[in-house]
Amino acid sequence: MSGAMIQQIIAFVLYLGVMIFVGVKFMKKNRSSEDFFLGGRKMGPWTTALSAEASDMSGWLLMGLPGLAYLGGMKEAFWTALGLGIGTYLSWLIVAKRLRKCTIVYGNAITIPEFLNNRFNDKKRILGTVTVLFNILFFTIYVASGFVACAKLFNSVFGLEYHVGLVLGLIVILAYTITGGYFAVCTTDFIQGTLMFVALLLTGVIMLVTLGGPSAALAKVSEFGEKAMRGDFNAMSEKMQAAFTANQNFSVTSAISAIVWGLGYFGMPHFIIRFMGIRSNREIRVSRRIAVVWVLVALSVAVIVGALGSVYLQQYLNPPVLNTFAAETVFSETLKAMFPPFIAGIFLCAILAAAMSTADSQLLVASSSFSQDIFKGIINKKATDKQVLNVSRITVLVVALIAFVISLDQNSSIFSLVSYAWAGFGGTLGPIILLALFWRRTTNAGAVAGFICAGITVLVWNKIPATVHPIFGVYEILPAFIINLVVTVGVSLCGKKQDPEVQAKFDEYKSMAD
Repeated sequence: MSGAMIQQIIAFVLYLGVMIFVGVKFMKKNRSSEDFFLGGRKMGPWTTALSAEASDMSGWLLMGLPGLAYLGGMKEAFWTALGLGIGTYLSWLIVAKRLRKCTIVYGNAITIPEFLNNRFNDKKRILGTVTVLFNILFFTIYVASGFVACAKLFNSVFGLEYHVGLVLGLIVILAYTITGGYFAVCTTDFIQGTLMFVALLLTGVIMLVTLGGPSAALAKVSEFGEKAMRGDFNAMSEKMQAAFTANQNFSVTSAISAIVWGLGYFGMPHFIIRFMGIRSNREIRVSRRIAVVWVLVALSVAVIVGALGSVYLQQYLNPPVLNTFAAETVFSETLKAMFPPFIAGIFLCAILAAAMSTADSQLLVASSSFSQDIFKGIINKKATDKQVLNVSRITVLVVALIAFVISLDQNSSIFSLVSYAWAGFGGTLGPIILLALFWRRTTNAGAVAGFICAGITVLVWNKIPATVHPIFGVYEILPAFIINLVVTVGVSLCGKKQDPEVQAKFDEYKSMAD
């Protein structure tokens, strides 16, 4: 074992130790289910903002998105980043304050399914149950992407066998999520979000300077792409050359599919629940500014690192092999080449942080939905807080194990897994959240119908190839979102009028002071 690897191992051990310590430290703060699931609505603006963005961006920010740009997909990476930036801003601007107020008025709801049941006075809990089931399905897929990111990172840095890396990531994430709950998740996400930001910013700046500045760097990337198209690189695999060629055929449909990623933010449970946990509505403006700056810088630099990586790494790779497997490790390989071993190890933890910060948040939201809305809401309505917490921890374990099984395929693409889950959340929950907050006339029947239709659309649309018809080349989040809106509004208008109790609550929420 080399001295460099020993230094990197020390950095990783220190980092993972801190994460587990935080989980144990906050274990005693969980005196109730509201503490475990929502931190008692006591989180400050900085913690709320950074934990929201860190939990949102996952391993795909530092692996999937740079990997896409590395393969010549600059256009797709740019439009995707633009859509995500716009979506982040709009979600903080029009959803954050309203969702916090609305969840307080409607029974002080501490989960999204509970809020929807209360908002539409669904005594049979049909909408909440459907939401929980779809949430668990898509969360499991999303968590699997985090495990894949951990495994690829450990393989890239330490040469660990893929499945060994999976087990290591599973153990650490479970350790502090099960013990610490929302307090631990938000605190670790704050640390991880800061680390991700610093690592990205420094790496991007150094790459640009090394390659002669922005203009010279872009010229070199352009030249590299032209050579790749001609097949001038003997070391470039056939798959990578095919990827470069395919990414040059970027159409209007591709641009639309990329930019509509922003729709996902209106229905991303692990993201919007941060709005519910902040201390006060007045602090949301501060959080919004912090979050928007963070996400714009992070997305921009991630695309730059991926695009420049193909040129920058050529002087360090021996032999200079260029292939699709290396695509999603471009950031980790750049860090190893750029910094001294221990510093590289600390910054490499940013990639681990990206995967862990999302996986822990998703596991917590999935477990809270099941334990609070299915176990206590339907199975055992007299369940104590202790019983709910125990069921929640068991749910975390079960969802993590299923995600672990999904991630056993080492050919899994982080970007593809995230894309599918993202469409599931954005298409099903996004329109319902918006209508619940803005349209007084929305009915429970309309919300249930729209949710189910959107869920089916995501599942089916994803499986139909664009060769059947060009329209199926559009990212499934867009048709699901539109169908959800149309069905929910249509059924609401055609059905019975909303009951007076629900309308009175809605008026109370609208008149609630900030």
